[in-house]
Amino acid sequence: MSMEFHFDIREIATATMVLFAVIDILGSIPVIIGLRQKVGHIQSEKASIVSAVIMVAFLFVGEEILKLIGIDVYSFAVAGAIVIFFLAIEMILGITLYKEEEADSASIVPIAFPLIAGAGTLTAILSLRAEYHVENIIVAIVANTIFVYLVLKTSKRIEKVLGKNGVSIIRKIFGVILLAISVKLFAANINQLF
Repeated sequence: MSMEFHFDIREIATATMVLFAVIDILGSIPVIIGLRQKVGHIQSEKASIVSAVIMVAFLFVGEEILKLIGIDVYSFAVAGAIVIFFLAIEMILGITLYKEEEADSASIVPIAFPLIAGAGTLTAILSLRAEYHVENIIVAIVANTIFVYLVLKTSKRIEKVLGKNGVSIIRKIFGVILLAISVKLFAANINQLF
């Protein structure tokens, strides 16, 4: 079996944008700052690496797990589109539909999982896998991990620079992008179910 790579800038860009919007690390800055105040210190490296490992692992074994349960990728992609749709609504309207539990060891839970590599992110990864080449998704995951790391490292400064309004404007813009992506995902996969 020959290894062929299909690197595609457009796929990488789209996958990176999807993950960036779903991970919504900028929108999580208030949460991260709150955790940092509570726990004192967040291990940015650890949180970033663990979340990247979770995402890449799910990219490869996620489909196998689904097969075990007897769900096909298209059903999962449609379900994912719906989850992403609600995440987008949250971001645009500034409401909270998902309640997260608080945890003590902030680096892995809740930062690596579920803040970064949460259900929405894992769903997005499988949904992307239904449409894009794996290597492009991996590049997107790596790009996002680097960005997440930088945000975790500089979260205090970012909050100062952007201010409350800046963060909320960015969330709304990404909410709209995410909404469009969820509609496209839904449309692309729904006809495969019937």
